[in-house]
Amino acid sequence: MTEIKDIDIFVSGGGVAGLTAAAAFGQAGFSVLCADPAPPVTDRDAKGADLRTTAFLQPSRTFFERIGLWDRLADHAMPLQVMRIVDAGGETTEPRVAHDFDASDISELPFGWNLPNWLLRREMVAHLDTLPNVEFRPGTGTAHVLTREREARVTLSDGTRLRAKLVVAADGRHSPVREAAGIGVKTIRYGQKALAFAVTHPVPHNNVSTEIHRSGGPFTLVPLPDWEGKPSSAIVWMERGPEAKRLMALEKEDFEIEMTERSGHLFGPLTLASNRTIWPIITQVADRMEGERVALIAEAAHVMPPIGAQGLNMSLADLRTLLDLAEAHRDDPGAADLLRKYHRARHTEVVARITGIDALNRASMVEAQGLRDMRMRALNAIYSVKPVRRVMMQAGLGARG
Repeated sequence: MTEIKDIDIFVSGGGVAGLTAAAAFGQAGFSVLCADPAPPVTDRDAKGADLRTTAFLQPSRTFFERIGLWDRLADHAMPLQVMRIVDAGGETTEPRVAHDFDASDISELPFGWNLPNWLLRREMVAHLDTLPNVEFRPGTGTAHVLTREREARVTLSDGTRLRAKLVVAADGRHSPVREAAGIGVKTIRYGQKALAFAVTHPVPHNNVSTEIHRSGGPFTLVPLPDWEGKPSSAIVWMERGPEAKRLMALEKEDFEIEMTERSGHLFGPLTLASNRTIWPIITQVADRMEGERVALIAEAAHVMPPIGAQGLNMSLADLRTLLDLAEAHRDDPGAADLLRKYHRARHTEVVARITGIDALNRASMVEAQGLRDMRMRALNAIYSVKPVRRVMMQAGLGARG
């Protein structure tokens, strides 16, 4: 029999959330092993690169500073000072209404900082190499999980056997650990997909994130650093499934014509500056965020449409809560009462935010002209009342009170 390796924390999943979890617990002094069946793609133009970007809101940056990651990320991050909401739901794609939500109304700092997901993986993997109490095993899956009252027994696909106090499930929307723990999920399917890619454009973005609503879902441009001497943005373009597949199959020149039209020509002609990737859009929430010796975080616990930069920021809020509890109970970070506290602290907020994002996504998909006009009036109403606008911005950042 293979010798059993004793560790404090096993992290199943080496995406952005899993790598962050490994860094966080490792920085806090716990012994950690993180495994993922797929080696991380850390090059922008490599096959399988995740071309989506993540806008880390203020609380997430503070957390990255706490766990020693921000210094690695800061030089690559593009500040997001303004979130611009554009309604283009008229007879043509030309913008009808545009409102700016400026971070200076509520803070001296930007709303957030945007980073490409492939680059996050690169920098996080490099950071884990500096932590002597953290081991990262890419290309190694979680084969078996058996939990007991006092410990979790984990077998990896390479035959390694682990004994851990806590298993952190950061292994995605189809989480094997969640399934092994017997935790169910509720899923909503919208018939939508999202295209993610990068572009260059002649009109500078001026650190403004622009979300354009027409039908099918939002078309969102998030600022990136200049690419080959030109202003650049990351785009997430949400459409109903058949339309998204049609767009994905277009030749580059035809695709550029259609995306420029969908952008309302706000940035001039858009030029594709990366590969295109396509992702299914769902909402999913786990019935519980804990099981025996198991904590669910990120997409193992909740999945939502990419609206309002909520997804990964909620994942970091999960991790922040779990880390706080673990640091307060260092002798046993996977104790049952600790994990129950984690579930109570996070699940209600997760459900509330998912409900809100679900409503926003449904509003962004409407096709009937009357409903699109109603959406525009609602945007005008929110923006015109300053206290309401401030509350909406603070809620978007995850502020309380």
